[in-house]
Amino acid sequence: MRVYVPLTLPALAEAYKSGELGADGPVTAYAVTPGLREWYVSDDIEELEYAALSRAALASLRLLAADPGAARRRVVVAVDVPDGAASADPGRALDPVALGEVRVSGPVRLGKAAAVHMDADDAEADVAAAAQALPTAEDGDDDAQFVVDGAEDHELLWYATQEIPNLVQGI
Repeated sequence: MRVYVPLTLPALAEAYKSGELGADGPVTAYAVTPGLREWYVSDDIEELEYAALSRAALASLRLLAADPGAARRRVVVAVDVPDGAASADPGRALDPVALGEVRVSGPVRLGKAAAVHMDADDAEADVAAAAQALPTAEDGDDDAQFVVDGAEDHELLWYATQEIPNLVQGI
């Protein structure tokens, strides 16, 4: 099963040093869940995977909002885990905030990562503004949501796992 783990650049650097994600407990990730399928109303697996990646990118933005010292780039690591390793909370299946959210039991070896998705340099200003506006947007403010949507207009770039050392260099 492919899961998408939201991170920040400092968290990616830490995972690179330790060789694993979630050393302190379960890993929160996003995947194609029944709730995400119902919400997205699609049978196209590529569209559903992209929706899960987008949900993880939003979760990365939440992490950035909580960590003002982190570089203003959303980071998502795509990892393949055994089918039974990830589970969704059935009580939150249709909760808009938890769509596609899963918990992966135990630490996940970074060596199992398939790719890293990250914002380009030119997205930093929009991502910074979105991280600042996110709490207000989640409270229903339309103007703040417009700012958050500005970050979502930037596509995350794809990086091979061999590029992680270069991505975290100097962090």
